[in-house]
Amino acid sequence: MLATEGLAIRRGGRVVFSGLSLRARPGEALLLLGPNGAGKSTLLRALAGLLRPAAGRVLWEGEDVADDSAAHGTRTRYLGHQDAIKPALTPREDLAFWARLRGGEPEAALAALGLSALAGLPCRSLSAGQRRRLALARLALGDAPLWLLDEPTLGLDTASVARLGALLAAHRARGGIVLAATHLPLPLPDAREVAL
Repeated sequence: MLATEGLAIRRGGRVVFSGLSLRARPGEALLLLGPNGAGKSTLLRALAGLLRPAAGRVLWEGEDVADDSAAHGTRTRYLGHQDAIKPALTPREDLAFWARLRGGEPEAALAALGLSALAGLPCRSLSAGQRRRLALARLALGDAPLWLLDEPTLGLDTASVARLGALLAAHRARGGIVLAATHLPLPLPDAREVAL
């Protein structure tokens, strides 16, 4: 289970939010909602262990994630605004790199996001939506229980959103947790909303 207790984040000398407590159990999804600047992306970065809270704690199964950040990194998949793709690699090479670190099958990940036909092209030739799908395909590698997604449908067409929905449903069915910041509807039935 993921939880926060009295979480406060300060960025650029201002408090973005404070006193935030939430819980997410296996199989649950939480949608982080709010206007631009409300702290959705900042919260995801803190939950991923990329930002230190000004106050409060982030807990995994009751233990502070700051006590073992390496362990927290292995259980977490974070997808930010940037797709973090090397332009000279092919999608197959990109996923093979990540599979060496996380496990999983690159070909299955490519197929899950409809990228098999593009697997041998250099990533620099992919459209913005195709690059986003490649970044999402990394979620299918390994078995990390916590997925933190920042605007995951950015640049996706309707068919790609449906593929993402299938990936999210399979993750939740295995007991995975999803927290997603979004301004658009996501294929996450029964997700709880957290307003920032």
